[in-house]
Amino acid sequence: MKRIAAFLILASLCISCAVPVCARADTSAKSQARASRRAAKNQQKAMKKYMKAQRKAQRKMEKKDRKNTHYPKRSF
Repeated sequence: MKRIAAFLILASLCISCAVPVCARADTSAKSQARASRRAAKNQQKAMKKYMKAQRKAQRKMEKKDRKNTHYPKRSF
């Protein structure tokens, strides 16, 4: 009888400890989704910054090419 009572108490303790774990799993899923959105936003921001730097470098190169273009001298 004592063994059955001890087993029932142990089982009830295991079940009561398992319930908060499930509740924490839901919050971790929410936090993972939030972290995923934040990572995607940061990735998009970094990509935008990279593309801006590329456009700037392209404009700078074109300007340098225009300045270094030498037209032939006119001979009359």
